[in-house]
Amino acid sequence: MTPAAAPALPVENTVEDALLRSIRIPPRPSLLVDLQQELAEPDPSPRRIARIIGNDVGMSGALLKLANSPFYGAGRKAKSVEQAINFLGINHCAALLTGLLAKQAIEGDGATLEQFWETSARRAQALVYTSRQLRIAPPDIAHTFGLFCDIGVPLLMNRFPGYVDTFAAASNDPVRRFTEVEDARHQTNHAAIGCLLARNWGLSPDVSWAILLHHDYRVLDDPATDDAVRSLVALSVLAEKGIQRYHGNPVSLEWDKGGAPACRHLGLSEDETADLLDELHETFHNER
Repeated sequence: MTPAAAPALPVENTVEDALLRSIRIPPRPSLLVDLQQELAEPDPSPRRIARIIGNDVGMSGALLKLANSPFYGAGRKAKSVEQAINFLGINHCAALLTGLLAKQAIEGDGATLEQFWETSARRAQALVYTSRQLRIAPPDIAHTFGLFCDIGVPLLMNRFPGYVDTFAAASNDPVRRFTEVEDARHQTNHAAIGCLLARNWGLSPDVSWAILLHHDYRVLDDPATDDAVRSLVALSVLAEKGIQRYHGNPVSLEWDKGGAPACRHLGLSEDETADLLDELHETFHNER
């Protein structure tokens, strides 16, 4: 299963096909299309990218605010979008902007959606931090995967009135994969829907595959799955453990299910894992 191209979603019958069509996938924003076209050039220009982003004043301000936050700013204060691009790099700024566009495109209940984005942002930070510490994934890829990992959740909430109960049941099931619980109730799951959105938005194939597989920890020991994808999935398990700890939850069922194969894939000993989680916890607290 080598992700040389964005994965095709398996559709077993016309019922599932119709179901997928009934779930509203937000179209790729025109600003993202323009940005990706520039990034595809042999020599992308920070000035041209800044001009593209600058066409949306609200998005420019949001990007600057995020770029100057303690986690990403590292003490430097960018006064313009072009300066933020020069500070953070073209790809990382593009990843931040893609996340902002997703936040703008997804609809849902205000309080629930706010909590969802808060957790997604925390996961993206965790993925960036651990990927840098272990030097196994580009920060922009790690950030995008962390932010889009569960993007299918609010889409399923909008489609199924009872999905909140499904989410709770899946979160508290100590044995079955999260997506198994979703499939049993709705004939689809947030990983499949998230992968579909990632493909439609032209995100990296590694991100699309990792979204699709991020609750299937069997792939961590499967050499047929691309190593970059397995690394992202493994990092997501670490991130989940870190987020649960940050919120004062000593137990993480996802860690119980996938922690051992994740650490095995990343080559982390028990002590190294504990140290990394301690550092991540400290990073979260310093961000407040």
